[in-house]
Amino acid sequence: MNIRDSIRTIPDFPKPGIQFRDVTTLFGDAQAFRMAIDQLLHPYAGDRIDKVAALEARGFIMGGAIAHQLSVGFVPIRKSGKLPGPRMSESYTLEYGEATMELHEDALKPGERVLLVDDLIATGGTCEAGIKLIRRAGAKVIGSSFIIDLPALGGRARIEALDVPVNILCEFDGD
Repeated sequence: MNIRDSIRTIPDFPKPGIQFRDVTTLFGDAQAFRMAIDQLLHPYAGDRIDKVAALEARGFIMGGAIAHQLSVGFVPIRKSGKLPGPRMSESYTLEYGEATMELHEDALKPGERVLLVDDLIATGGTCEAGIKLIRRAGAKVIGSSFIIDLPALGGRARIEALDVPVNILCEFDGD
């Protein structure tokens, strides 16, 4: 079984010219989903991980499963305006504007070791915002794991430049 083969491509979504990589087909296949969770964790086997943080929204599905597997807490990093308690915010630039991610102020303790996960890394802006929030909380990002990388957009290099190891399960080069 190949993780890449479990991902559906939907052409021209959300707009013409975009090839949308749909991981919901992977999530719906029990064997592929289990394999993906195992592979997302594999590089960090034996490392101390105190919390798993995930980026909204598909990252929550994997993050919850990984946190369960590790018997550690789960921390959601959400889009602006969706967390109810006191929170920290980090804005970042998109090709068409700006967006903001938020983290509850009490979600992490100083010194905690965090694995950051999401379904896909493109430009790396969302992930970079997540890393900055985790660091502002005093925690350490020990690594990041993604199902998909879109290497032409440079996100992996952007995250590695922040001294965060990146684990990728498969790549799509615009095909």
